[in-house]
Amino acid sequence: MIDIILALFSTVGALSILFASIGILRMPDFYLRLSVTVKASTLGVGLLLICAAIMFPDVSVTTKVIAIIFFLIITAPIGAHMIGRAAYFIGTPLWKGTVIDELAGMYDEETHTLESEPNETAENKGESSDRGNIATTEEETE
Repeated sequence: MIDIILALFSTVGALSILFASIGILRMPDFYLRLSVTVKASTLGVGLLLICAAIMFPDVSVTTKVIAIIFFLIITAPIGAHMIGRAAYFIGTPLWKGTVIDELAGMYDEETHTLESEPNETAENKGESSDRGNIATTEEETE
């Protein structure tokens, strides 16, 4: 029975990591690649670590696996979020199929902070943006 559980978890974990690597190649822009990779690889590595904890039923191994999974779940999304924010701030282009850019005009370029209300920037003044032809509000998409 344990062998079946190990085979199932390791197969799903390996397939998840495979899907993450395929996502790097198939997704059209940086932000989608980042999202797919972090989610799928976190799940895959977590499942493979659970396999290790089941395979070696020692308290020290299980404790280490729980700690690694905990830190992985906490740090991977935060790191991806910070990388995505930095990429957006330096002007990494969005995919042409992006319908709405919810962050347009929200960054203060002097302080590098994200505001809750749009700033007076090129997107709000009607000037062209370096991100392409992306709608900045829901009304513009209708």
